[in-house]
Amino acid sequence: MISKQRSSVGSAMSPSTQPFLKVSVTDPVKMGNGVQAYVSYRVITKTNMPEYRGPEKIVIRRYSDFVWLHERLAERNKGIFIPPLPEKNAVEKFRFSAEFIELRRRGLDVFINRIASHPQLQHSEDLKHFLQAEEEAMERVRSLETSIFGKKPSEFMQIFKDVQSKVSDVVLGKEKPIEESDPEYEKLKHYIFELEDHLAEAQKQAFRLVKRHRELGQSLVDFGKAVKLLGTCEGGSLGKAFSELGSQSELLSFKLQKEAQDLLMNFEEPLKDYVRTVQSIKATMADRAQAFRQQCELTESAKLKEINVERLKATRQEHKVPEAEADYREVKVQSEEATKQLQTIIEFMNEEIIRFQEEKTLDLGSVFHEFAKGQAQLANDIAEAWRTLLPKLESCSQNAIANVDSSI
Repeated sequence: MISKQRSSVGSAMSPSTQPFLKVSVTDPVKMGNGVQAYVSYRVITKTNMPEYRGPEKIVIRRYSDFVWLHERLAERNKGIFIPPLPEKNAVEKFRFSAEFIELRRRGLDVFINRIASHPQLQHSEDLKHFLQAEEEAMERVRSLETSIFGKKPSEFMQIFKDVQSKVSDVVLGKEKPIEESDPEYEKLKHYIFELEDHLAEAQKQAFRLVKRHRELGQSLVDFGKAVKLLGTCEGGSLGKAFSELGSQSELLSFKLQKEAQDLLMNFEEPLKDYVRTVQSIKATMADRAQAFRQQCELTESAKLKEINVERLKATRQEHKVPEAEADYREVKVQSEEATKQLQTIIEFMNEEIIRFQEEKTLDLGSVFHEFAKGQAQLANDIAEAWRTLLPKLESCSQNAIANVDSSI
C-alpha cells in the first residue's frame, strides 16, 4: 500500500522537467541451503538524476545489504528519521515461507523508496553505492566493516563510550543524565510515546482480525464439506438445497481467506511498519539526547579550563599557562562543534517531524480507507451469497410442510 503511493508520486513526475528516483525490489530467490541459506532480491533503479550512472541499473541484493545501508545512513545522518527495515523472522521454519518472503520484499520496497524520495537521503553516497555497485563490490564493503567478532568497529567504540559514560556518572555523582527542558520538545516526546502505544494496539487488533477471518474461512469450508455430505444422504430437493448451501459456504470461505490475506498485506503490515517508524524516531531522539549531554559536558569542561588558565595567570604560574591555554582552546573548539552538531540535529528533527506527520496522514488515511472498502465489499458478498439461497431453502421447507400435511 505505502510503496504504491510512493511509486505513484514518482510516476507523476515528468523525467524531462523534474528529477526522479524510482526503485523496485522484485524477484525474491532463495539461495543456498541450511543455515547458509538466504533470499536475494533484484533491485531495479530508474532515474534521471545526473549523479547516477545511467537511466537504469539492476543489481542483486540480500537482506544484509539493506541492513548495511540502514546502519550507514543512521551513522551519517543524525537528526534524520531513517526509515525502518522489515523485521527478521526469528522462527526458523517460517524464514522461507512464501508469505514471509513476500512480506519482507514489500517491506524492503517501502524502505528503499522512502529513502529514494527523501530530499537529503536520496543524494547519499551510501545509497548510490547500494543501488549501483556490483555484487562483489557490495560484499567487499560489508566485509571490511565487520570485525572477526561480527561487530563493526563503530559498535565497539559505542560500547566503550557507553561504559565510559556510566563510569563518569558514578564518579561525578550523577544519578540521572542531563536532559533538555524545552517544553515543546517534551510535548513531542510525549506524543511519540503515546503514538507508539496506540499504533501497537491497533496493529495487535488488526492481527486478531486477520486471524479471525482465517479461522472463520476454515470453519466455513469445513461446514460446507459436512453439509454436502449430508445432502448426498438426503437426496431429492432437500439434498440439492444442502449441496448448494455447502457450495456457498466453500465460496465464502475462499472470499474470507482472500480478505484475510489482503488484511495482512495492506492493513496489518502498514500498521506494523508505522510502529517500527515511530521506533526509528525514538532512536533519533536518543541521538539528540546524547548530543545534548555531550554539548553540556564539553561546555562545562571548557569553562573549567578557562578558569584554570585565569587561576594560573593570577598565581603567576606563567610556565604552565601556554599548555593550559592550548588545552582550553582544544576543548573550546570541541564544545563549539558539539553545539553545531546539536543544532543541526534539532533543525533536521523539526523538518522531519513535519514530513512524518504529512506522510502518516496520507498513508494511514489510505490504509483505513481501503480497509473500510474491503470490509464493506466482503459484507456485501456474504449477504448476497446467503440471499441467493433463501428462495431455494424456503421452497424446500414449504414442500416439506406440504408433504407432511398431505400425509395427515
